Amino acid sequence: MSQTPPRIPVADREMKPAMLRGFRRRCPNCGEGRMFDGYLHVTPECSACGTDLSQHRADDGPAYLTILVVGHLLAPLMIWVFTEFRPGAVTLAVIFTVSTVLLSLYLLPRLKGLVVGIQWSKGMYGFGRPD
Repeated sequence: MSQTPPRIPVADREMKPAMLRGFRRRCPNCGEGRMFDGYLHVTPECSACGTDLSQHRADDGPAYLTILVVGHLLAPLMIWVFTEFRPGAVTLAVIFTVSTVLLSLYLLPRLKGLVVGIQWSKGMYGFGRPD
């Protein structure tokens, strides 16, 4: 059985590791426990270290980030494909509709984990309260 990591005070929390752990959908404190118990439902607490994750307030931030990233990746690609290969309208629509949906479904939980990791590292909302 692994030893649980100590709870880190807000002043000592580093944002970059917390963001990377969140992006991997892991606990921002220890990186071991799963952050989600469903597709987007954040677990109330980490199963590995017991960090309270119920205080997150990700709201619409991950959805906006997903739209931003997907749009900036696929819009130039769509323009390039259209000008270079000249596919039919239906072909172009089907390919980029499917690509948009799949990329959005892939990124949404990862960006939500990233946002929760930022909130945890900065002690935002209930993450800054002493245990």
